[in-house]
Amino acid sequence: MKKVGIMGGTFNPIHIGHLYLAEHAYEQAQLDYVLFMPTLNPPHKKEISIESASHRLAMVDLAIKDNPHFRLSDIEYQRTGMTYTSDTLKVLKEINPDTEYYYIVGGDSLMMMDKWMDPQSVFDLSTIVAGARNQYSDSELENQAKHLENTYNGKVILLDMPIVEISSEIIRERVTNKKTIRYYVPDEVWSYINDNKLYT
Repeated sequence: MKKVGIMGGTFNPIHIGHLYLAEHAYEQAQLDYVLFMPTLNPPHKKEISIESASHRLAMVDLAIKDNPHFRLSDIEYQRTGMTYTSDTLKVLKEINPDTEYYYIVGGDSLMMMDKWMDPQSVFDLSTIVAGARNQYSDSELENQAKHLENTYNGKVILLDMPIVEISSEIIRERVTNKKTIRYYVPDEVWSYINDNKLYT
């Protein structure tokens, strides 16, 4: 069985924190590779101004192209309406029944998984791999992992990694306020944002 990580998200824009989380997941879960899967219509971010799908896809492609175990997937762009993780996993398992999927999330998403659409299917079809976030202690994340495993008969892997507190929201605000985002995003993504006048 192949072991494939899924790094889903709006990526509005992709940043160093996303890449850092994916790399630690690849290493610690011993994955064959990680699929970066930009979301077309995220159900939990209706109020946020989101750049076009083509721009976000292009930025992800630029950010990961030099990493041999990162790959880009546009599967969620091929579907209409809201895109839910449970539906995406069902499609992937139908296409690749010989693959084990590992869904990679931040600690904040782990704490909210009970509120996801059809969380039982998410746990039935994947192992959750979670990084840390400053707002949650190790004990809070461990307790949540145990709760989710007991509730959904699933598996959660908590990553051992330093916390990188960078968010797409902070990057958008810095661009809007004409502040540098160097070292927040890969250089080619920074150039792409400038060249296309995104988030201004």
